[in-house]
Amino acid sequence: MKRILSLVLTLSLLCLIQPANAFSPDQIIPLPAEITATGGEFNIKGAKVYADAGQIGKDTKQLVAGFVGHLGEICGNALEFTAKVSDASIVFETDRALGDEAYCLVIEPAGMTVRANSYNGFLYAIQSIRQMLPTSVYGKTQDSGAAWTLPCCTIKDSPRFVHRCFHLDCSRHFWSLDEVKKCIDIFACYKLNRFHWHLTDDQGWRIEVRKYPRLTEVGAWRNGTMTGHDFKSNDGIRYGGYYTQDQVREIVAYAAERGITVIPEIDLPGHMQAALAAYPELGCELSQPQPYEVWTKWGISPQVLCVGKESTMKFLEDVVCEVADLFPGEYFHIGGDECPRTEWAADAICQAKIKELGLVGKGKVTAEDRLQNYVTERIQKVLATKGKKIIGWDEILEGELAEGATVMSWRGSKGGIKAASMGYDVIMSPNTYCYFDYSQSKEVETEPLGIIEEHNRDMAIDLEKVYGWDPCQGIAPEYQSHIIGAQANLWTEYIATTEHLEYMILPRLMALSEVQWCAPSTRDIVRLRKSIAERQFPMLRLCGYNFRDKGF
Repeated sequence: MKRILSLVLTLSLLCLIQPANAFSPDQIIPLPAEITATGGEFNIKGAKVYADAGQIGKDTKQLVAGFVGHLGEICGNALEFTAKVSDASIVFETDRALGDEAYCLVIEPAGMTVRANSYNGFLYAIQSIRQMLPTSVYGKTQDSGAAWTLPCCTIKDSPRFVHRCFHLDCSRHFWSLDEVKKCIDIFACYKLNRFHWHLTDDQGWRIEVRKYPRLTEVGAWRNGTMTGHDFKSNDGIRYGGYYTQDQVREIVAYAAERGITVIPEIDLPGHMQAALAAYPELGCELSQPQPYEVWTKWGISPQVLCVGKESTMKFLEDVVCEVADLFPGEYFHIGGDECPRTEWAADAICQAKIKELGLVGKGKVTAEDRLQNYVTERIQKVLATKGKKIIGWDEILEGELAEGATVMSWRGSKGGIKAASMGYDVIMSPNTYCYFDYSQSKEVETEPLGIIEEHNRDMAIDLEKVYGWDPCQGIAPEYQSHIIGAQANLWTEYIATTEHLEYMILPRLMALSEVQWCAPSTRDIVRLRKSIAERQFPMLRLCGYNFRDKGF
């Protein structure tokens, strides 16, 4: 309670003592952990900057140089680097006492000191500085008439969670490199540090695998797309696309410059109909086989890989190893969700594998469930040889799960609560709070087409609902350390344009960023909405984003 009162008093003081032309630090999203107002302002125009690459690192020096160069162009008075710290009014310096993503800003009338212990820490400091400058800092046009000042204060900041992620489905609808980069840009603005890239599903295979070229030659293209919610509808228009390995590397590098690690998802062993269309021999040998085609419907396909075949497992191992080499991060998402097991129950090869492995059903866990556990553990082991840890949707908890896996809880929070109590690391992503394909209003008639219809309008997720969520809710204190982060998901069955995509993300992303970054005790929906309306929306307009501004 003392901390809450202290923050309220500090923010109130800021409003009283900051000059009218300065943006208050409490307008920063996500809100910094500690803000102390000291009064006055620092004029940043023409400042001399000290940033020693030998001390802060070459990559950080390039980051600072990019910010300084752009700021000088926009404000109409170039900032210059100096080799002497005594000559500088802006100093960037490493502070080993700070955490990996923490930073400290000390802004005084005579200058500013920026301290951090990592590339991301300096990046987040710069993002906070940008949010306190005139909005035109986000543009490309000179604005020399603006008041290029910063409010004097001390900011000490660090995130609550180490894993702050956003998921984008590129299978149901394919997004160009520029569209993906634009998403990454806005994630970086709000200090997210992970991008979960959903690259394969029944409706399209989106990543080049050179050992299996038909995955993109055939699997990346479908013969039409559902229109509306009628599963019998099909527009008959051939649709598809994929990313080459060079394009994947381009996105990975682009994200890294913005402090974001890309996590690929190859969804297995279900959601594989696009792969089956390319390589039918990977499927089950049933008495009444169905032809394979890249699926033109939404939902869950009953057609799954025949994991009883060693050739199918070799295919999966080859694919994940080739894909893993493109992504330097520690995590690889293997999906594991919504895998119907009816074909396995009817397939002689899968039943023979179950017998060979000695898999026996018990209680609610079937022998076929345990067959999927076998797949998960085997892929986990092969990815470990590539230095990767696996993430899977919470279905991977069904049966037995090998040590070291990370569970992504999407069917509410129960899976995450269970996994944490069992000692697994957890990323909370419940559909009740984190599915940004859900409408932002119960008045679905006034919203773009989405997964929510009139009969399920209570599933709507508005800004306030996201903001009121705590990823650790319902988890015993002794297990909360296993909650490593939170993630929102944007599935794109009904999202086919950039404008619609951005509308669904914004402004809910801002609420999510504070859930991921801030302690619950510091959140204030009135402050958040005020910052969104007065500070964030003008920035989004200048940067060319579409967003939902109803109710502001």
